[in-house]
Amino acid sequence: MSRKAAPEAPPAQEQLSLLVPLATPAPLAATQPASPPAVIAPTASLPAPVPPPAPRVYSVGEVLRAARTTLESRFADILVEGEVSGLKKSGPGHLYFCLKDGEASLDCVMFSREAGRLKFAVKEGLAVRVRGRLTLYEARGKFQMTVVEIEPTGAGALALAFEQLKARLGAAGLFDQARKRRLPFLPRRLGVVTSPQGAVVRDIIRIAHRRFPLPIIVSPAPVQGEGASLAIASALRRIEAVPDLDVVIVARGGGSLEDLWAFNEEPVARAIFACRVPVVSAVGHETDFTIADFVADLRAPTPSAAAELAVPVLDDVRLEVANLHRRTSRAASESLRAARHGMERARNRLGDPRRLLDERRQQMDDTVERGRRVLARRMAGARAELRAAETRLYRAHPQRRILEQRSALAAMRHRLEVAIRPALARRRHTVEAAAGKLVALSPTKVLERGFSLTQRADGHIVTRAADLAPGQRVHVRVRDGSFDAVVEKPAPKRGPT
Repeated sequence: MSRKAAPEAPPAQEQLSLLVPLATPAPLAATQPASPPAVIAPTASLPAPVPPPAPRVYSVGEVLRAARTTLESRFADILVEGEVSGLKKSGPGHLYFCLKDGEASLDCVMFSREAGRLKFAVKEGLAVRVRGRLTLYEARGKFQMTVVEIEPTGAGALALAFEQLKARLGAAGLFDQARKRRLPFLPRRLGVVTSPQGAVVRDIIRIAHRRFPLPIIVSPAPVQGEGASLAIASALRRIEAVPDLDVVIVARGGGSLEDLWAFNEEPVARAIFACRVPVVSAVGHETDFTIADFVADLRAPTPSAAAELAVPVLDDVRLEVANLHRRTSRAASESLRAARHGMERARNRLGDPRRLLDERRQQMDDTVERGRRVLARRMAGARAELRAAETRLYRAHPQRRILEQRSALAAMRHRLEVAIRPALARRRHTVEAAAGKLVALSPTKVLERGFSLTQRADGHIVTRAADLAPGQRVHVRVRDGSFDAVVEKPAPKRGPT
């Protein structure tokens, strides 16, 4: 987030005094020696007291700006150690976090222009030492620290960045042994990515030409300093586009961790991983290890050793070719001799080919004749089965069966109707008698004769007066409707009649 620059403010002592205005007491009237009371004329009056000056009222912005200027002037450049907590990264790349220890916590912000220069990733729980200034975020009245540098308090920043990038690229599969390729025995062209002014390129060319005079292509790139990693990655992409290129050596001489740091950057690792030809990493001395060494198809302890690994010795190649030629000639002679012996044995077993052809022709004629007889027998049997099937189909013609089933269905329907009529008559008489009884016993018929039906609120029918209590609500049904009632006094009990 961006903030406007604060206007010029007075010195800290003056600002603090502005925040606490002092009230000047009103001047006291001049005192005179005590004298006896005198008679005062009616027109005389005492002088009016002078009121104290009103304290100055400040706006919130003025108070916060004064406090921020005081903080920034007093703590303009300080170092603070603590543990990162509550780390958040905004869209533009600003880092927001707290520095905490066992006693307190301090809100911090690191803007993207400084965060983009970090060599390592700030993570939750990391113990760090930060440098910056204390300030006050006026929009929220929030006390915080603006950080310009972060350094791990454990391992160094470069070592931590190395381990973090190594873990991340390893998880992404850039170090898998299964993807590493073998170097060709005799490359057609050798590519070298290094500085054109250093002794490294001269050593590689000298050793390679001494061993085998093959074409060498150099793609120049700075090997240390700002932007070196991008330049090395670009040089690697340029040289892999050269046709007939079989091997690339990425090389640099020895130096400190800072000098070799360009080969620990992600752009170089990604470029080596994406290269279409095998890559040999020869960075630093034998004890130096970089990210490029883990990604490359082969690591050489020194640039000179890389040239020896990539290029064979011409005399050794000639000797190997001569040995292969001799062994190939002997193997070819043995194979030819064995083939001739095999052909002679096959010819002896084969005999006269014309006799074999005559035998095969006679065997073919016999086979054709047997096939004709078998086919004739099968055709005769199939015709007999077809005639039998026609006879069975005629006897079981569906139209005749349909007529028979229709006649049987009509007879069954007639019998069913004759059997159902008496049963229906009996059931009808039974239903009519039951309906008459239901009508005679229907409660509505009783209601029509002047009786009523009384129910309690729960729906139960009241059959005795003792079932009711005063104040209880009941529902009474009569012939032409119903109504609700309240029991006032139950009827006295009467003896049985």
